[in-house]
Amino acid sequence: MLLPAEAAATTTRIDVVRITAGPEHHGGPMIGPVVGHWEGPAVAEILTTVRKIPTADLTLCVFAPGWGLRAYADPAEPPLYEAAFCYGCDMAWLWGPRVPEPLHRQTFAADSPHALFLRMRMRAAGPQ
Repeated sequence: MLLPAEAAATTTRIDVVRITAGPEHHGGPMIGPVVGHWEGPAVAEILTTVRKIPTADLTLCVFAPGWGLRAYADPAEPPLYEAAFCYGCDMAWLWGPRVPEPLHRQTFAADSPHALFLRMRMRAAGPQ
């Protein structure tokens, strides 16, 4: 997957969101609790994992993400970017002030080792 390069380079914290509703449209809010976060070396590990997730063919589904990420340069400021992952249709939506339009919607191979590792890490961050 592609991440906004400048924003990813300044990411210091990633929050894990257990999405309970939405986003209903691209850029809409992910509704759900922040169940955990990563800082320090874990940020680099997660960003590397996301970058290694290969693309895939789109599977028909009503976009219904279960997990999302919010990336910050400073947790006191708004997120640099957010990403919602739907493992049903192999689609990720990215948005935020630093996300160029070509990166807004991307497919990903949900059954790839890197995507499965990311899901495992998100699940381990908080309640199912």
